[in-house]
Amino acid sequence: MEDCRYRQKIYNIMPSVNLRPTNWIKEDVIFFSQHGPFPTYLKRFHLSDRDYCSCGGISTALHYTTECIYTVSWQMRNPAPNFEQEWLKRVANNLVSRHKIRGIVKFMSENRDLFRPP
Repeated sequence: MEDCRYRQKIYNIMPSVNLRPTNWIKEDVIFFSQHGPFPTYLKRFHLSDRDYCSCGGISTALHYTTECIYTVSWQMRNPAPNFEQEWLKRVANNLVSRHKIRGIVKFMSENRDLFRPP
């Protein structure tokens, strides 16, 4: 059941299969699939005890793009909860937003110790 929820996130952003390749790179896939250096992902697979960022917030991909104190340089406006899927679609289709996401994911990958909870 939990697996379906994560597949649904990608489906909501890209609802159809297309033979044209997307111009997504590794960091885009990591962010939109939420499979990466995020403690919530690591906890889900029992690779971490906690799902909190070292800043105290729950470490979802959305947390890092909108509110984490360590990623202020790349942050975007936090969507209203009922518009999160629409926000993700817009971010996925906006090259400037995707560059910010790429910066966050690269920064997190290079500074993993900074994002681990104490």
